[in-house]
Amino acid sequence: MDEEVIPILHVDDAAAAVEWYERLGFAAVWEHRFAPELPAFVEIARGSVRLFLSEHTGDARPDTLVYLRVRDIDTIATEFGIRAEEAPWAREIELCDPDGNRIRVGTPTV
Repeated sequence: MDEEVIPILHVDDAAAAVEWYERLGFAAVWEHRFAPELPAFVEIARGSVRLFLSEHTGDARPDTLVYLRVRDIDTIATEFGIRAEEAPWAREIELCDPDGNRIRVGTPTV
């Protein structure tokens, strides 16, 4: 097993969040609920990059910022109808998911 860090983001509606993250190239890997009426905990992945999305109260704070490095920022910028901005270290965009989590996406320029 490779060691890794997996950020946990709080979401109100896991299904809606998964749909939004699919636009970033993520796909649902698994979902867990202790019972059908209880909150969901979902793993999504984009290649080897993983995020946990949790409907559980207290699992994560709102307004979290996650940085995602990608090979082609222009594809994602086009998907969201925005233009990448130049920074000394990368071309970047910043998005906000439906639950207020901020996702900064960039392609390194160095």
